Amino acid sequence: MSAGIGMTFRSLGEGVGIAFDSVRANKVRAALTILGVAIGVMVVIAMASMITGINRGVEKELESLGPKTFIVSRFFQGGLNISDGSDELSPWRRNPWLTVKEARLLRNLPGIREVAWREGTGGPVSIGDRRLASVQITGFSASWTAVQGGAMTSGRNFTELEEAAGAAVVVLNQKLAEDLFPGLDPLQKRIKVFGQPFEVVGVYLEPSSVFGGEPSPQAYIPHSTFTKVADYFRGWMDFAVMPTAAATVFEAQDQVIAALRGARGLKPAQENNFAVVTQDKILDSFNNMTRGFFIVMLALSSVGLMVGGVGVVAIMMISVTERTREIGVRKALGATRREIMFQFLVEAATLTLIGGTAGLALGAMITWGINSLTPVPAAIPLWSVVAAVVASTLTGILFGLLPANRASRLDPVEALRYE
Repeated sequence: MSAGIGMTFRSLGEGVGIAFDSVRANKVRAALTILGVAIGVMVVIAMASMITGINRGVEKELESLGPKTFIVSRFFQGGLNISDGSDELSPWRRNPWLTVKEARLLRNLPGIREVAWREGTGGPVSIGDRRLASVQITGFSASWTAVQGGAMTSGRNFTELEEAAGAAVVVLNQKLAEDLFPGLDPLQKRIKVFGQPFEVVGVYLEPSSVFGGEPSPQAYIPHSTFTKVADYFRGWMDFAVMPTAAATVFEAQDQVIAALRGARGLKPAQENNFAVVTQDKILDSFNNMTRGFFIVMLALSSVGLMVGGVGVVAIMMISVTERTREIGVRKALGATRREIMFQFLVEAATLTLIGGTAGLALGAMITWGINSLTPVPAAIPLWSVVAAVVASTLTGILFGLLPANRASRLDPVEALRYE
């Protein structure tokens, strides 16, 4: 048994050595084969690291809302949705709008610490001759900073009293403050939002985003004011719900669901006509989307592996032809078909494994670049490395079967006569 294992290792080493000799002897053909496999593996590694980084970043951003915070919305369906506006393809039409009254009802539940509600749209913001035509403007309840994350860098947030009175006060994010007041203090200044005068009371710095890029200009005004002055698509208010420290997410959700069902007069057999969306649901939906993109990229990377596989067939066929006499001698000395086939398959797998190693290196460089140049915390998952190594090795074995089989079937007498 030990002799058999030793012979296997010798054949393995011999096959690897011959594969490297083949690379040196057929540099152009070998380079094309290695390049094809390397590109396929590189795509897998780069996409896996980027998607892993994005998923981790989204999870971190959700955590910034508070690990137990969840959303109540009119309708939620994960993934990409196609709607033509009809009732059949727009199930959200059957659900009534969420209201401020319902949000205040949830605030009084024993397991709920805070509820913030919001609606938003794009609109013009200006001061004097300086005008931004499309700024993201959100109407929030006064408690929005408790669930939004980020921090006020100067000034203050609008108060509960200002929200109740529909006061014309506005908080700018830093980007909007810099655009409207370059080098100046915006506090107590008057700007126009939707053509109406507002007083700037604060400047807000939003939490960092995994998607990076320069933040877009945004303004935050009391929700009661928003409903009076904004031209917006009604019916898409949502709530951010923070449970108390003593309540679990499930307890808080149960209380919210029971309260909303009771307020809407739903019978036990009727389904909820609202959605309670936990962070896990949002992550699952996002993961399903990124999984779809990854499958597409796998299909594209397989083209590179196919190119490498075709190169393997070409190189190995040439190798079989060039070593016909050698094969004849080995068979005359007692080498079996299995041994000949094993050696050629090792050569083919070694060739594609070289390409896979090059692809891993390129993928690692791309991952480093993503980490260095973007806010995405890209990371190479272990499964992608294993998958890349297995895929490149299997490519060599599968495409090497034809030349290996041809070599193993050579007649030793005819092979010895080959010139």
